[in-house]
Amino acid sequence: MKISGRNIKRRLYNLRNLPADIKRARYFRGHGVHSPFVYAIVREVFMVSKLKSDNCELYDRLKNADLPKRRAIQLQNLATHCKYDNIGIDCPIEQMAQYQMVIATAATTPDTLQRFAEEAQKNHLTLCIVAPYMDGKRQQACKEIIELHPCTSVDNRGYLLLFNNHLPKQRFKL
Repeated sequence: MKISGRNIKRRLYNLRNLPADIKRARYFRGHGVHSPFVYAIVREVFMVSKLKSDNCELYDRLKNADLPKRRAIQLQNLATHCKYDNIGIDCPIEQMAQYQMVIATAATTPDTLQRFAEEAQKNHLTLCIVAPYMDGKRQQACKEIIELHPCTSVDNRGYLLLFNNHLPKQRFKL
């Protein structure tokens, strides 16, 4: 009698991603995040699929910059949650000081990202790096930035958030 039409190799095929899934399972829906600030971001920004406010200026600007709808909604909700009024997208490094948050899209080269991070740290503003895993060079640049970053960083695979505020050095990979 045949138990199943699938052999053992086919049954175990879906388990190939298990180590990566187990590592991130502790952050599922914010459980395991021991920072109230980051927990609130996970629950009120990452887990919300609709815009939380009537102000959708940043959302429109991000859609024009070819960001996916889901990521644009999340960043608009982040701006609302953190009460950021002035946000720059791919702005020149010399002008970063006038913003509360700067978004570096995929058009920003990996070489420029390190300078963006240094300037953001100097001016105590939040830096968002879109598509940190787009290619190997960008991924390596983001890894170095996280290692040197003195405050909280949140990586949700679609973008990397670097907060330069009073929070201690913490790394969250959701």
